[in-house]
Amino acid sequence: MPRSLQHDRQLFIATMALCLIGAVMVFSASAVTLREEGHNGYSFLLRQLLWVAIGMAGMFWLMRVDYRKLRQPRVIFTAISVTLVLLIAVFFLDRSHATHRWVRLGPLSLQPSEIAKLVVISYLAWFLESRCAPRGPGVNSVRQTLLPALGTVLAMVALVYKEPDMGTACMIFFIAAVMLFISGLSYKYILGAALAAVPVVYIAIASVPYRLQRVQSFFAPGADPQGHGFQLAQSLIAVGSGGFSGVGLMESRQKLFFLPEAHTDFIYSIICEEIGFIGAVIVLALFAVYGWRGFVAAMKAPDAFGRLLAIGITAMVVGQALVNLSVVLGLMPTKGIPLPFVSYGGSSLIGMLLATGVLLNISQHADEV
Repeated sequence: MPRSLQHDRQLFIATMALCLIGAVMVFSASAVTLREEGHNGYSFLLRQLLWVAIGMAGMFWLMRVDYRKLRQPRVIFTAISVTLVLLIAVFFLDRSHATHRWVRLGPLSLQPSEIAKLVVISYLAWFLESRCAPRGPGVNSVRQTLLPALGTVLAMVALVYKEPDMGTACMIFFIAAVMLFISGLSYKYILGAALAAVPVVYIAIASVPYRLQRVQSFFAPGADPQGHGFQLAQSLIAVGSGGFSGVGLMESRQKLFFLPEAHTDFIYSIICEEIGFIGAVIVLALFAVYGWRGFVAAMKAPDAFGRLLAIGITAMVVGQALVNLSVVLGLMPTKGIPLPFVSYGGSSLIGMLLATGVLLNISQHADEV
């Protein structure tokens, strides 16, 4: 008699809890400022709830679709082709906030770079499984593995970087690096890539004034408190003002036109201010649970494709969370990376929920013979 498939309840609960916290905090961080600007104070909350509903519908659907169907070449190459077309198409569309990041159709908008992360994970899981098979060339074969794998990844990284979106480009490369490392990539290639990346990152930062100023503000946040150091300074004020239990839900002062992007990239600052150390630890604990259960799902996956897919998804969610939290707490230079499941934004939220649906499906097949 076949066993019934059970998803990972701890992973599911952690995801739902983060979405709930996100909806509450998006409303808290945006309602007052929206009303002051003459808008409906509930508009961001209603949009966030709509995106949660769409993302959850997709997540439940993917929980019931065997993840191994993603292994089909027609699925992989169709996804790559569509994503590349979208990443190129944004350059022919209107700019928004001085960037080419969105494809807009009336009231709807899509950020192709969020799709690119999911596609890179699926592609590498499929490609590396065949290359790392017993009779395969292995992950350290430059011609048969590394060049084809990194060629696709770097094409997407270059297009995302050109939008410009250096943060997401680096995140895509980070996910790819983790998946290659788990597949057994030699340390000499890892060291070589790290050394080669140093001048590339330096040029990417030094050649763009606002990036250079962000890095300078990170090392000397008090040097320009009213300019490029303003956002970090206001974030640290919010975090420090919360104390142990916070100033109370909806009572944040920093969201009142002091902290820019309070409902998106810096929503963790508002969590720290309103719910204090308690709220900050709860959010950290939920991401820790997500990372732990994602790692368990990867280790118990019945095949290499599932293991690499789970590792890639877990690296994406936890890695992005760590970057966002580091920026908010002043441990990294300011960069526009949203907090998964919590920050306001449709493309990121839906993408994360879809990826979690795949991860939950993998967990259902744990230890399958």
